[in-house]
Amino acid sequence: MLIIESKRFTDELNSICDFIAKDSINRAIAFQQELKSKLDNIAFMPYLNRKSIKFNDENIRDFIFKGYVIPYLIDDDKIVILGIYKRNLWNK
Repeated sequence: MLIIESKRFTDELNSICDFIAKDSINRAIAFQQELKSKLDNIAFMPYLNRKSIKFNDENIRDFIFKGYVIPYLIDDDKIVILGIYKRNLWNK
């Protein structure tokens, strides 16, 4: 199954990594690499994670990583990573 990162996810992840990099560039790089590695595993069992609390759709799931919520859409032969948030309001 193909995993596609939305522009919104990419922008939000870059903002998070920029913030982490203010303290430590190495930690920001490690955060991003570990997250991407974990997201790659979603393709093997996409329905393993909980149904999203922000959407009323069985095909939208929430992956939790270090307190961050990463909603993703399961769509036939691909998974679309929709965004990433933590302790803030995430608008659909």
